[in-house]
Amino acid sequence: MSDGVERNTRAIEGSVVTDFTDRMSYGGYLELDTLLSAQHPLSRPEHHDELLFIIQHQTTELWLKLVLHELGAACRFLREDHLAPALKSIARVKHIQKTLTEQWSVLATLTPAEYVQFRGVLGNASGFQSAQYRAVEFTLGNKNAAMLRVFESDPAAHALVREALEAPSLYDEFLRLLSRAGYPIPASVLERDVTKAWVFTPELVPVIADIYDDPQAHWAAYETCEELVDLEDDFQLWRFRHLKTVERIIGLKTGTGGSSGVPFLRRALELTFFPELYAVRTELREPSRDPAPSPAEG
Repeated sequence: MSDGVERNTRAIEGSVVTDFTDRMSYGGYLELDTLLSAQHPLSRPEHHDELLFIIQHQTTELWLKLVLHELGAACRFLREDHLAPALKSIARVKHIQKTLTEQWSVLATLTPAEYVQFRGVLGNASGFQSAQYRAVEFTLGNKNAAMLRVFESDPAAHALVREALEAPSLYDEFLRLLSRAGYPIPASVLERDVTKAWVFTPELVPVIADIYDDPQAHWAAYETCEELVDLEDDFQLWRFRHLKTVERIIGLKTGTGGSSGVPFLRRALELTFFPELYAVRTELREPSRDPAPSPAEG
């Protein structure tokens, strides 16, 4: 029996570092003592599933921190006319979005009977109060200055959201880059109040249509437009998965933060970041073709 165990054991190589008395360790670098001690279920007796609920949302906030980091970099690169690294940051955000969407499947294992056992300890805590989520929405163009009131009691969160409110959105930065590259972006777009939510701008559609009519001639702009469409698609899938997970767990109950719950989340699906990039699909012209020769011509 002992021989079998030894054969199924991987020996530690002599070069592997095992003494961390005065060396940086994995746990030290990641501050795991802090990270893994940040879960404090409030239910008494502690309900088994509250830990899932806490970790689900803490993990989401960590990913949102990285999304903001990458979107901020993308905006900076666009301001500097460095499109390639901006697209790299956007690509990373898209992968994070897919992870965040799939993550809802873990929370969906929480049944209504389980959640109701500890929902009361949340008080008025709600994802609606996520400053990072709101900053992501603002950075993508869904701005709403009234949301600042939610964060007045938290100076750091308030500053984060206000900064995102007052900064040009990712779309603003892209359209400014196009203008500098010679595209006829309307002055109303370039001079708009960036603290306001983006609204559909019909005069922008012909500019984008020209890009889509000849992708090869406008490849960089065309590719970026499609990357932005990917971002919006992924965000809407996240919103929808959120909606269906909440509906599955609490039905039509009101949210802990005071919202109407599912109906409130459903209205978010009507919000859009880049409406002209969708509208252009209706406007695209089919390429002209020479008429087929008649039999006599053949």
